[in-house]
Amino acid sequence: MKDDDWGPFGRPLFEDPSARALRRVGVIDVGSNSVRMVVFDGAARSPAYFYNEKVMAGLGAGLTQTGRLSPEGRARAMAALKRFALLAKSMEVTPLVAVATAAMREAEDGPAFREEVTQETGLRLWVIDGEEEARLSAQGVLLGRPDAQGIVCDIGGSSMELAQISDGQVSLRATSALGPLKLRDITGGKKALQSQIAEQMTKLVKAVPPTSGPLHLVGGSWRAIARLDMLRRSYPLTVLHEYRLTRDALASTLDFINASDVESLRSLSGIGEARMNLIPMATQVLAPLVETYDPSEIVISSYGIREGLLYEQMPRALRERDPLIEACRHSEAQSARIPGFGRALFAFISPIFKTDDWSKLRLIKAACLLHDISWRAHPDYRAEVCFDTATRANLGGLNHAERVFLGLALLHRYKNSRAGTRFAPYFELIAEDAQREAEILGKAMRFGAMLAAQDYERMGTLAYSPKKAQLVLTLKPETSALFGEVAEARFKSLARAMEAEPVVLT
Repeated sequence: MKDDDWGPFGRPLFEDPSARALRRVGVIDVGSNSVRMVVFDGAARSPAYFYNEKVMAGLGAGLTQTGRLSPEGRARAMAALKRFALLAKSMEVTPLVAVATAAMREAEDGPAFREEVTQETGLRLWVIDGEEEARLSAQGVLLGRPDAQGIVCDIGGSSMELAQISDGQVSLRATSALGPLKLRDITGGKKALQSQIAEQMTKLVKAVPPTSGPLHLVGGSWRAIARLDMLRRSYPLTVLHEYRLTRDALASTLDFINASDVESLRSLSGIGEARMNLIPMATQVLAPLVETYDPSEIVISSYGIREGLLYEQMPRALRERDPLIEACRHSEAQSARIPGFGRALFAFISPIFKTDDWSKLRLIKAACLLHDISWRAHPDYRAEVCFDTATRANLGGLNHAERVFLGLALLHRYKNSRAGTRFAPYFELIAEDAQREAEILGKAMRFGAMLAAQDYERMGTLAYSPKKAQLVLTLKPETSALFGEVAEARFKSLARAMEAEPVVLT
């Protein structure tokens, strides 16, 4: 393999100077309901959360009635910002960006509070308008899924933004007064509430018309509703990012929420009291939103304005990279026994998967990069650790079915059979054909890890003939001794999984 031949995924960029400059980026987000600081670290294209803290300050509570920030919210937000400023300094976070949204831009005392924050903490808040908030949130969705299409909807405490995304670009954008905190202050009962929602929805549709594709939901209230959908369905995975709902499933969950006691839901789900109190109002917005935009599916994004600010700072070459592959390369470099071996393993087993499309090849590549990062775990639990890593790790560019496929492949990297594991409920999230493909991939890695080396072509080559139903291993005479009893057993296990005849040539 030539040093400059990195194949379709390109040379890793996480060590490039432009990427290294983004390895410790901090964002402070002063919203109408919460104040949060996030510090990103690791591979910039698919960052890990080095630090993440949120305070439900409630700056926008009562804003509709008073026109001013909540006094209690101001005090809580200031205390949080003082803490965050000190933490960022101690972590040597550079750059640190602080943004403020609807409550700060609408309150008459917003400018005074902004100046007070600067005097007390040294932080300079960037107060953005609604369309800029929509753009940044949409960029956050693109950070996690560069090929995302459709409509992004970001709900905050005092506002709700929409943006259209396609071909990696953000186009039409709009903002509205549909935040739960603001709607909660409306007088006149249910009729007045529905009238306000309908009026705002009409304005949104004119600015951002419906389009084909999914509806990507960003914001704490939407994530809480998704958490309750998981609870209602007894869904095995708890990762909210890229959780997908059909319109019918969402309708059932909204009925479930509206028919349930808020306190009992909070107790069952673990959702905080301040967030839970906004959920009933958020459901009143979500139902007509889905009815109006008629999406192909509803997708939850844990990435939003904070991730959008990181994306804003990325050079184009980094934006265009696959976040899953970049994250897996970074994990391999940090944790594998032999960093770089995943590339050789992928090249060795690729002939088995030569008819697979791009969406499957990227999962195969990711599995090869991650195949050995859990080597320090006890051998009895290594397969389980691998599955947990794939299904629970903070990885972008990966939906839930793909997480399970990747986890199952890594499980079979260390374990021939998946029977009797605690993961049976997860397997039901992918089709039986996909389960078989994951098993083949896992067993290919299990065998390849024994035989392949960095210069894999010197060790042997694989070839698969579907017509003859043969899996052919061609060994080099000088290295044929590597094909010992254990390697032979693993080769035959792979061939059985493929329903192929194992053939060895020297």
